[in-house]
Amino acid sequence: MQIGPYLLRNNVFVAPMAGVTDRPFRQLCKQLGAGYAVSEMAASNPRLWATEKSARRTDHAGEMEPKAVQIAGADPQDLADCARFNVERGAQIIDINMGCPVKKVCNSWCGSALLQHEDLVEKILHAVVAAVDVPVTLKFRTGWNRDNKNALRIARIAEQAGIQMLTLHGRTRADGYTGDAEYDTIAAVKAAVSMPVVANGDITTPEKARMVLAHTGADAVMIGRAAQGRPWICREIDHFLRTGEHLPPPYVEEVRKLMHEHLQAHYAFYGDYLGVRTARKHIGWYVRDLLGGEPFRQEMNLLESADAQLLAVDRFFESQQQHGERLQYRPAALQAGALAAS
Repeated sequence: MQIGPYLLRNNVFVAPMAGVTDRPFRQLCKQLGAGYAVSEMAASNPRLWATEKSARRTDHAGEMEPKAVQIAGADPQDLADCARFNVERGAQIIDINMGCPVKKVCNSWCGSALLQHEDLVEKILHAVVAAVDVPVTLKFRTGWNRDNKNALRIARIAEQAGIQMLTLHGRTRADGYTGDAEYDTIAAVKAAVSMPVVANGDITTPEKARMVLAHTGADAVMIGRAAQGRPWICREIDHFLRTGEHLPPPYVEEVRKLMHEHLQAHYAFYGDYLGVRTARKHIGWYVRDLLGGEPFRQEMNLLESADAQLLAVDRFFESQQQHGERLQYRPAALQAGALAAS
């Protein structure tokens, strides 16, 4: 799997997720087997580039290559300028967001709202590709709603504009994250273009990843919510795709150490005050499928310091040792309920 000059080590990718795929999390996912990971979306509005939030989202210091930045906006010139700005800051790949279904994004005619205006999509793609000398990719959805699906037309526009990879979330904007992903649409897009196509949507297990690749003919799969709190899912899927065999659950002690590394990098990235508060969701995701995870999450959310969080994590994983050396997940029905509530 290759994007421009960058040969990726496998075809299991991590999706860009606002508030989740910051640099510490992307780095961890890459260490645990992800072949590729994209940043949270950076706003194209130049008035926002100097804000602390935007600076963090485009900070790639020490990150494993290739360094990919996702940009979002509705003005072709602003997006072109934003792409140049991020390449100057070290971005090696630019990804354009036309897939976000969130209202506050779509209300600004960004994200998947752009799919309603194919002429604007064309202008944006040509402007960004012409603005930078690095690969430009596109993440999009199957259409605005079920009555207005235009993924094939968008894909052809993208290919003519010089886009080098497509990632298609198999839902419309109106679907949000509900219903089943449209793998038939992803297959149709793959058949219609010559560039690599990445399948995204509902890929939660190694078996599902294999099925989606076989059904769609896609070149890679992109993992979203299933990687939250379980970044080692990337190596599990990669191993299964290569061997047909499942890796056993990770050792409790391995996960405790991984969490320590992740949390310490998280505190260093955000500072103690913001880091403690934003780490709560990550810790909650790590423990939600484990025995005793929910009461621990409620207790942990009351803690106010990094040291207290780290000590609490140590105690929780010490208690997990009584269930075995490897992680013991709760029954699947309870896990599904926790994921739906998150």
